[in-house]
Amino acid sequence: MIPRVLAAAAVVVLGACVATPPPSVTKLQSYRDRSALIGVTSRFDEAKFAGVWYVRAGFDPELGKMAFNMRATPQGPVMRLGAFVCDPAGVCGDFAEDLPLKRISNGRYSTKMPSGETREFWVLWVDEGFRTAVMGNRDGTFGWIVDRSTKGGADRIKAAREILDFNGYNVSRLKVVK
Repeated sequence: MIPRVLAAAAVVVLGACVATPPPSVTKLQSYRDRSALIGVTSRFDEAKFAGVWYVRAGFDPELGKMAFNMRATPQGPVMRLGAFVCDPAGVCGDFAEDLPLKRISNGRYSTKMPSGETREFWVLWVDEGFRTAVMGNRDGTFGWIVDRSTKGGADRIKAAREILDFNGYNVSRLKVVK
């Protein structure tokens, strides 16, 4: 009887040791109503989307000045992601890390983030001139308004915010990059 009690106690103690998953496995917070419809823009064109984009707003509580450069390589599309600092003339610094992208379908990609998790991102909307875009994903753990410039385009940024709202995102939690 006592060995069974000790074995049961050991199982309880060991179970407590793994009750909290490591940070890399912790489920990311969702910023959208997952029952809302969401879809990729039919206007997406990978060649026109290539180039530098600045994150103007997003849902990450730690959101800072981030940018990415999307480009084609012989191995497939690559996103070069990093923080940026711009001087008063608007010239911005370099990017930090290449993230190979896996094309899921037109306007839908997945990549392994620097933190280790695999993240899917969809291009939900892009304006006619490919100057402003909205990126997000079905589970709502990610959402960005991106633009070719670090300032201006208030009408397009407003439209992008409306697209996030239409796709079920809680835009009251959207953080603007300053």
